[in-house]
Amino acid sequence: MDLGIAGKWALVCGASKGLGYGCAISLAKEGVNLVINARSAGPLEEAAKRIAGETGVEVRAVACDITTEAGRNEALAAAPQVDILVNNAGGPPPGPFRKFTPDDWIKAVDANMLTPIELIKATVDPMIERKFGRIVNITSSAVKAPIDILGLSNGARSGLTGFVAGLARKTVVHNVTINNLLPGMFDTDRLRGTNQAAATAAGITLEEAAARRMASIPAGRFGTSWEFGQACAYLCSAQAGYVTGQNFLIDGGNYPGTF
Repeated sequence: MDLGIAGKWALVCGASKGLGYGCAISLAKEGVNLVINARSAGPLEEAAKRIAGETGVEVRAVACDITTEAGRNEALAAAPQVDILVNNAGGPPPGPFRKFTPDDWIKAVDANMLTPIELIKATVDPMIERKFGRIVNITSSAVKAPIDILGLSNGARSGLTGFVAGLARKTVVHNVTINNLLPGMFDTDRLRGTNQAAATAAGITLEEAAARRMASIPAGRFGTSWEFGQACAYLCSAQAGYVTGQNFLIDGGNYPGTF
């Protein structure tokens, strides 16, 4: 299916690997030109070359800290215009809430709530003027089903979700949609790191730890960044103009509820 977004420009954050990369290359395969961002220049440049080589679109890499005003300005300035915005930030560290300091909370909220809001604020009005805009925030399945040791993530990303719920219903009349993608367990570096920690704690191999986690998922496996990217690309499509303010849980059936 032609998604009708060829020639558009997208800013994709955290795009050097994992879910952000999956979103970036899926958009590129639809003919979308990219500005991709991450903190580390080396992996980001490699990702940009790989995407451009595979798809033929223009890819501009901006290595910066997107949580700072200077970083955001640098990333935004690299694109002629931002038709599509994919907000993606690494999750804050897990732990018991009694050990979290006010600084821990401020960092979590800054990266996972305020930074996406600032990027939305910088791009949404030009989108409205052009009568096209697609904003996708990558949050977490913990927004739908909070996990006790992910208190920082639960709080900060739920705050972003609440903000989006209000704004998305004001912009859709201008063909500007805002939605959230909630990933469950995907085969990324972050998941492999938590699997390794679980393996070490239990005195088992990494493979055994991964198998135990996969056994808890109805799909019987972890998700792939390609699958996630395809879902993101659809939400950014011309056909998705009637979808806004929604939270799309992608977790292999792990969430047991109806709603």
